[in-house]
Amino acid sequence: MSVLPLVFTSGWASGINAYAVVLLLGVFGATGLTDEVPETLQRPEILITVGVLFLLEAVADKIPYVDSVWDSVHTVIRPAAGAWVGALLAGQSGSVSDLWAGVLGGSTALASHTVKAGARMAINTSPEPFSNLVMSTAEDLGVAGILTFAMFHPEAAAVIAAVLLAVGLAMVYFLVSRIRRFMRRRAQRREERRLARAAGPPPDRTGPVHRD
Repeated sequence: MSVLPLVFTSGWASGINAYAVVLLLGVFGATGLTDEVPETLQRPEILITVGVLFLLEAVADKIPYVDSVWDSVHTVIRPAAGAWVGALLAGQSGSVSDLWAGVLGGSTALASHTVKAGARMAINTSPEPFSNLVMSTAEDLGVAGILTFAMFHPEAAAVIAAVLLAVGLAMVYFLVSRIRRFMRRRAQRREERRLARAAGPPPDRTGPVHRD
């Protein structure tokens, strides 16, 4: 059986939370849930490292604006992780080329990362902070659920991931205009504050007080 559906699903999930993917796959392999996970992902030092990073992301990902900064930092990390995991899965399976699996995992991770980052930028235009918490929790549960489902039904999980990716890309496309308007308003407010500071305090028009 080809490992490509699992590579695609893990790539999609890596674009959302790469640390959760490596952690879950490592645990699945270490507990004997599946034979598809290479031993590299099961090593204790790998699991401890990604476990700590997962906890950091779980906090940063739920704070408005901090989540967008975190996403910016991970623009390279998540696709690289998707490519790395895809190549490892292909090497363990031996059914497809490591290179092609890496390309598939990395490109899918980049696409889903774009959806995640774009959606967060749009959410951050909202004045209330609770939507970040809701979205982050939904992403974490979605990654865990679909990746677990992929262990038993890789083809069906890949179809679900593909549908979610397509819907997400379409959503981000329509949200671009809102993000641009928000960025223009924020730039305008910064310019207004700069001009106000440059102008200095308003002159005192009351004049001196004369007493008889």
